Amino acid sequence: MRKKILLILAHPAHASFCGALARAYLEGANKSGAEVRELVLADLRFDPVLAVNPADAPPLEPDLVRAQDDIRWAEHLVFVYPIMWGTIPALLKGFIERTFLPGFAVNFRQNSPLWDRLLKGRSARLIVTMNTPSLIYRLAFGKPGHNTMKKAILKFCGIKPVHITEMASVQRSSKEKRERWIAIARELGFKQR
Repeated sequence: MRKKILLILAHPAHASFCGALARAYLEGANKSGAEVRELVLADLRFDPVLAVNPADAPPLEPDLVRAQDDIRWAEHLVFVYPIMWGTIPALLKGFIERTFLPGFAVNFRQNSPLWDRLLKGRSARLIVTMNTPSLIYRLAFGKPGHNTMKKAILKFCGIKPVHITEMASVQRSSKEKRERWIAIARELGFKQR
């Protein structure tokens, strides 16, 4: 079955290991016959700062309007990004704050603590690189970046399941290890996961 996949590269540099992982995923997904669209956040033109008062917010930039259209179209979202200072990169956070807006990603109910999850029916894969060893990231820090993306953002908007593929410690990894990680990303794309 042809799955509609949106691949979102959220590393500020194209020529990065995250970029290589994104290209490998894209290669595998294309080979499997999936329909794939790609967003490279570093190429988008938008102000990453959310207006304090929504009434003062300017209209969404054309790149963010297209991003919302791509998210609506997709059945499966794949985010490729590094953990920076324990959490998601500022570029990704700014993109989410400006794109995953009320009326698009969620609706907050009046006089209620409940909300409507408007992005139901989609799944996600997070392909995440880190320099911190996985065990330290979990035990010492409590996985703040993983929790932010999986629980506080994606599941909050109705996207589930959300699977995480973690690659650590990149800085100390061998060429062979990085090649294995690229093969894993390619295989995830081929399996449309």
